[in-house]
Amino acid sequence: MLPRFLSCLGISFYLHVCSLVDPGDAHNNAKEVVLLDSTAQQTELEWISYPPIGWEEISGLDENYTPIRTYQVCKVMEPNQNNWLRTNWIKKGNAQRIFVELKFTLRDCNSLPGVVGSCKETFNLYYQETDSEVGRSMRENQYVKIDTIAADESFTQGDLGERKMKLNTEVRIIGPLSKQGFYLAFQDVGACIALVSVKVYYKKCWSIIENLAIFPDTVTGSEFSSLVEVEGICVNDAEEEVDNFPKMHCSAEGEWLVPIGKCICKAGFQQKGDACEPCGRGFYKSSSQDLQCSRCPMHSFNEREGSWRCDCEDGYYRAFSDPPFVACTRPPSAPQHLVYTINQTTVTLEWSPPADTGGRSDVTYRVRCRHCSWEPEECEACGPNVGYFPAQSRLVDSYVNIVDLLAHANYTFEVEAVNGVSDLSRTQRLFAAVSIATGQAAPSQISEVIKEKVQQRSIQLSWQEPQQSSGIVTEYEIKYYEKDQKDRTYSTVRARSPSATVNNLKPSTAYVFQIRAFTQAGYGTFGPRLEITTKEEATAAIVSSEQNPVIIIAVVAVAGTIILVFMVFGFIIGRRYALAGPIDSPLLHCGYSKADQEGDEELYFQFKFPGTKTYIDPETYEDPNRAVHQFTKELDASCIKIERVVRAGEFGEMCSGRIKLPGKRDASVAIKTLKVGYTEKQRRDFLCEASIMGQFDHPNVVHLEGVVTRGKPVMIVTEFMENGSLDAFLRIHDGKFTVIQLVGMLRGIAAGMRYLVDMGYVHRDLAARNILVNSNLVCKVSDFGLSRMINDDPEAVYSTTGGKIPVRWTAPEAVQFRKFTSASDVWSYGIVMWEVMSYGERPYWDMSNQDVIKALEEGYRLPAPMDCPPGLHQLMLDCWQTDRGDRPKFDQIVSILDKMIRNPTTLKTPAGTCTRPARPLLDQSTLDFAALHSVAEWLEAIKMERYRDNFTAAGYSSLKSVARMSIEDVMSVGITLVGHQKKIMSSIQTMRSQMLHLHNPGVQV
Repeated sequence: MLPRFLSCLGISFYLHVCSLVDPGDAHNNAKEVVLLDSTAQQTELEWISYPPIGWEEISGLDENYTPIRTYQVCKVMEPNQNNWLRTNWIKKGNAQRIFVELKFTLRDCNSLPGVVGSCKETFNLYYQETDSEVGRSMRENQYVKIDTIAADESFTQGDLGERKMKLNTEVRIIGPLSKQGFYLAFQDVGACIALVSVKVYYKKCWSIIENLAIFPDTVTGSEFSSLVEVEGICVNDAEEEVDNFPKMHCSAEGEWLVPIGKCICKAGFQQKGDACEPCGRGFYKSSSQDLQCSRCPMHSFNEREGSWRCDCEDGYYRAFSDPPFVACTRPPSAPQHLVYTINQTTVTLEWSPPADTGGRSDVTYRVRCRHCSWEPEECEACGPNVGYFPAQSRLVDSYVNIVDLLAHANYTFEVEAVNGVSDLSRTQRLFAAVSIATGQAAPSQISEVIKEKVQQRSIQLSWQEPQQSSGIVTEYEIKYYEKDQKDRTYSTVRARSPSATVNNLKPSTAYVFQIRAFTQAGYGTFGPRLEITTKEEATAAIVSSEQNPVIIIAVVAVAGTIILVFMVFGFIIGRRYALAGPIDSPLLHCGYSKADQEGDEELYFQFKFPGTKTYIDPETYEDPNRAVHQFTKELDASCIKIERVVRAGEFGEMCSGRIKLPGKRDASVAIKTLKVGYTEKQRRDFLCEASIMGQFDHPNVVHLEGVVTRGKPVMIVTEFMENGSLDAFLRIHDGKFTVIQLVGMLRGIAAGMRYLVDMGYVHRDLAARNILVNSNLVCKVSDFGLSRMINDDPEAVYSTTGGKIPVRWTAPEAVQFRKFTSASDVWSYGIVMWEVMSYGERPYWDMSNQDVIKALEEGYRLPAPMDCPPGLHQLMLDCWQTDRGDRPKFDQIVSILDKMIRNPTTLKTPAGTCTRPARPLLDQSTLDFAALHSVAEWLEAIKMERYRDNFTAAGYSSLKSVARMSIEDVMSVGITLVGHQKKIMSSIQTMRSQMLHLHNPGVQV
């Protein structure tokens, strides 16, 4: 056992390690790589001491009585001390930043009697970098000083009596190091020191697996603030996520920071802990993006591990476009209940869907036609002359029309149901078949057509009757189209004799004509194409300034007289027509508004100058089909693709789809279809709207693309408005538009209505629900179906003799006397303005129709919506004038809105003001707030008693406290419906006004 006391110049220096107290013994070295630890070596350290009589190696015991080696120096009685101690060479490895931990004790100089000023309480720490050992020689100038080390706690003679001393621990950092290793050196300049332990280490981040990525051991950076970026390596059967590579950063303290990116298990493997395991039998994983393996879908199996898909059972298939998670399917069974109708040489086939669709929803149909002789089993495929409408294959609907068959011939038709896997199946095809004998043939082709007269805008044609008509020809149909447009979009004209004049053509334009005949056996096929070019537009004769002015005056006078005669003649005929009913002359259809047909004796015949287009009511046509063909374009059904059913409409389904016309880009369209099983009246009413729309051409009126009347389903095709109806669009985007944007929408609606008024058309059902909005926020007037019932709101109409009226949007004279004029449309426009500024709020809220009618008779008008500029509300009030003659015209409305847009300051609402109508809110026009005694009575008076408990719970017990409420207070009570918020705030503001007037009678409210 070594002695507990060492003598140093007669001074007892206590060093018994087991009795030393070190507050830093709990230091966590889990992130450290130790290069030197003097306490771990039990044999002599053999460090170099210079001079040899300076530092002295001493043996001691640690707390476990394990021998340790320490160094001590105490030359305090001798001046000018310079004692050096150097460690052995330390190889640094990959480290750039080294930590040196020193544990030592130091004697207080004041506790040493007789010591002069040469005693110190510090020592110095140095280091030297080398690539290899340099031997035992020491040169002071080769060492770099790290720091001067001082003790936090020094001991005295008294501490020796207590047998306890505190151990000092100091840590210093050196680096960055560039060579292979280094030496540490300790310099004593006159202190009494015991160097208990020296530990040299560096820090690193230990290898881990994070997010299925392996991050290897990583040495920390050379600077305290530096981060070392490390890319992870995916574990087996894993791969890097796309554009999300795994990375982590090793901090200077040896800690991994939050991981970035990750690895994911490959297809066929799923994550389990920090590894990827293969999917078991009967399971699969089709993509690395999937989290877990899934059980094989129906009618499929898997007998191997780690599979990305399952194989189909016998008789079942998966289409190439089917994803792996879709069940395997099979071809459908044959169509059911195949029936036919025959009309001479035209056959219509109809059938029911197959009983078994094979588990798929993409079932379509294809038809095969075989022409059979009178001998059995002698059939051949029908030639290209046979036509199929809408198509021969890929039929979605369960019907087809087959035309141009031979007369008195036998045919066999087979209808097969197919789906996405039919072509993959090796089993026998299943189909429904029927044999048919045709009857009398349709008329033969018209072989020769003669152009009789060609003008700038018209062409007169004649032709010979067909040689084989098999009956009396009752009508001819002339199909024509511009040559550049092919025959995808064409127009037709019908004639009862073998000659006709086609009008409304373009000058200097090439047209193609084809003619076919009609008998009781049906239409024949179109004859050969005849191409004719109209004449160039004539240049108006220019009267030379040198001609006699008398001649010029005479010509002008004669022209004026002729125009006057025609105007008077037109007026006489128009009055006769209005009184006696329609005359079967297309020339006299011009000039009558929609309201003329409603019996409004105050409406007038509208004169239009030559070239001004006027609306013609389709109901004035004896045959409404002629109106459809005159005002609309017939579209080829194959150019239209229905993609999605939006909702059910009055006549059928409302769909969205695409249209591709020759020479034009593919475009989105809205498609109205006529439901199956329609009556002729329903078909006529359905196409009536198209006949109306086809006459309009304005950027703020919905554009008609065309109609499909020669196939099933019958369709009306219009431009596609991406944002749907205006009322629903505003409710979805409540509060998200500026006042300028809202006024811009109103300006577009007014411009569209101005155009309709100029055309002589009265809408009768103008409302925000009948305004459509496109992607550029352009509003367009729509729904020209003569004021139909609103399907989702049975109370929105008021019954009168002759139909239904949307009371909330209709002028009083139209409700009471059915007097619809452009002035009644102005009233409706005022309601639309209110809807827009209130973001789709329901006009008159939850009042009944009878209450609305009664309130309007008493002079009530809707209040200004919240934050509505006074000028806009005043324009609404002008639109709601009782006398329709006092209401503004649409051209005046457009002008007013234009001025507001050009001068936005007129659209600002002064802060702290509330714009109100001439009279207070409904049910408050005669409401005396002074007569109300409680909050409950007030809520009942404005029909908001449902919120009685809300106000009570929030502490509003008096009307005075209610009158001080703001919109935020109303919302905090728990009133979430925007309409109810606005209604309650309007009542509070009126209440506040009445209270102010009672206390200050002279104040103008």
